[in-house]
Amino acid sequence: MISDIGYGLNAAGYFVLLLLLFTVRKSGLAKHLLVLATMATMVWSLSFVTQLTGPISVKQLLIADSLKQLVWLLFIAGCLQDNFDNLWQVLRRPATIAILTPPALALVAPLITVIPHTWQFLFLTVLSLEVLILLEVLYRQSGENQWAFKPLVLYLGAIHLFEFVMYANATMVTQIELIYLVSRGYIYLLMMPLLIVAIRRIKHWGVDIFISREVVLHSSLLLVAGIYLLVMALAGYVVNFIGGNWSSTIQTVLVVLSMALLITLVISNSIRTRIKVFITKHFFANQFDYRVEWVKLTQALSSTDGSTAPDVYGNALHGLLGAINYENGLLLKSNGIDFDVVANENFDKLLPEEADIVKQLMPFCQQTNWLVDIDEYASKPFEYNGLQLDRERLKACRFQLALPLFNREKIWGFALLKAKESEALALNWEVRDYLNAVTEQVGTYLLHHEAANAVAENAQFAAFNRMSAFVLHDLKNVMAQIDLILCNAEQHKHNPEFIEDTFETLHYTKARMDKMLRQLTEKKVDETGVFSAHKLSDLINRLMDSRCQSLQPLPTIEVESEENVVVDPEKFSNVMYHLVSNAQQATSSEGFVRITLECDPASQQQIVRIEDNGCGMDEAFIEQRLFKPFDTTKGNAGMGIGAYDARNYMQSIGGKLSVDSEVGKGSCFTLVFPLD
Repeated sequence: MISDIGYGLNAAGYFVLLLLLFTVRKSGLAKHLLVLATMATMVWSLSFVTQLTGPISVKQLLIADSLKQLVWLLFIAGCLQDNFDNLWQVLRRPATIAILTPPALALVAPLITVIPHTWQFLFLTVLSLEVLILLEVLYRQSGENQWAFKPLVLYLGAIHLFEFVMYANATMVTQIELIYLVSRGYIYLLMMPLLIVAIRRIKHWGVDIFISREVVLHSSLLLVAGIYLLVMALAGYVVNFIGGNWSSTIQTVLVVLSMALLITLVISNSIRTRIKVFITKHFFANQFDYRVEWVKLTQALSSTDGSTAPDVYGNALHGLLGAINYENGLLLKSNGIDFDVVANENFDKLLPEEADIVKQLMPFCQQTNWLVDIDEYASKPFEYNGLQLDRERLKACRFQLALPLFNREKIWGFALLKAKESEALALNWEVRDYLNAVTEQVGTYLLHHEAANAVAENAQFAAFNRMSAFVLHDLKNVMAQIDLILCNAEQHKHNPEFIEDTFETLHYTKARMDKMLRQLTEKKVDETGVFSAHKLSDLINRLMDSRCQSLQPLPTIEVESEENVVVDPEKFSNVMYHLVSNAQQATSSEGFVRITLECDPASQQQIVRIEDNGCGMDEAFIEQRLFKPFDTTKGNAGMGIGAYDARNYMQSIGGKLSVDSEVGKGSCFTLVFPLD
């Protein structure tokens, strides 16, 4: 009698609700499906009034419940999208097919074959769990309409949670407890006001569903919880089957333990975090579009302003801030015992307390390579095992993130970042991985810049040393000219022609020394010479008369054919002097040094050959040492740059210097000049 009253009142209530729905002026397929579900629930309630239908068998009960679940799941499927025009569009959708397949199996399978009641109870437990999962998805995806959908979710959630408990218990004890059946009609009736409130609130029934991390996390936890309870229900069934007199006691203990373990699983922060990380890693796109972010970072680092050190450090800091849309930051570089601020963007001067915190972070970050969230450390210091920061100084910190930058395995410095207008970023696993990649890229950028600076400085020192070597080489030539004047002065000092030649030589010497002084002042190796057309024989004769008379054998000149050649007379004379004097030094006084000039009209080239019959050179020496700068066979008497300078000069004017030599027979240097 009590059961009939409950179900009868519930049927009457749903009948009134059905009449109200017919008067509601809301369009859409979801409304029609709600009318169908309300009508099905009313008929379902009437089927349990024994005064009308007679005694209810377990088979009738299961069929009625399966049919009711099928209709309500169809209604929920119709609410999961907002663009359905007719029922066929809902039914043919793959998601709807997946939703309706379990209740359809639960309804049809017992009609086709004999299925134990225990398995049918399990089927209905799964259906209740399915409704709970779909409600969770519906509520979380309703967005701004959560307030409107909340009564509907509470209504369906409460009655199906009751169904879940009833059938889970029935699965364990292999029968439905009478108390559940008697009270079910009243529970449905008491929950009905929530459905009425939902009908009044909801203006737009359709909800566009998309899968998000939070939805999958909560749905997964709910699904795991349901599966867990099903496993415990099966365990209860086994206990009931073999437990004898102890079955009820053991079932009670299992229920309490299972609920305790389930609550622990759901509320455990570490387990929830691990599940969320697993879901995010394997089922979702990344939080950041790495292609876009990498292009943005590359553009920030490759800014044309980054040609000087401050600009480079500023680009690096700007790239780090832009990677996570922060506005304020400092870039610090370690100087051994302290840190220097090398870049600042919208950040006040670094406070002493903040500098001390950075010093305390250094050994921890050196050991772990971790990025540090100061806010997270303040609230959850256990997340940073081994890090000890001064709490008083921590209160003065204005930055949120401390990102260490490494030079190989040592800390180069820190980037201290703070959000201003944007929301502060939490350092979850993905953000940490992303920022690790960004800091690695920025660190490489900074190290390449500093390495390039070091190379540039070394190149400047090398250029200065190279320039000094050329100047010293020229000084030796000048000294040789002065020595030649002094050697002949005593004998020819009364000769007017000697005096005239001496003044001319001194004038030339002064010009050479002025040029060397300019080279030292301007730190340049070469100067653009004064090019003009000359007959090379005239320049060579003048050189032989002024600078090549102190060594034996004296060179001879043979002019077979000749054309004007555009050269820098001074540079050409230096090249010829070096090659001729080297030939004289390599040849005995009884030998010869012969200079031959020949013009090749076909190839438009003027050829100068310097031949001697001196000691000669082997092939290995020519290939490996002859044109190598600062490599000499003369000990402290030579600089080892004459041949190197000669070849460079010939290449600079589009000519060529080659050498043929044989040990014990002599050498021949060939200079090829392009004709004007």
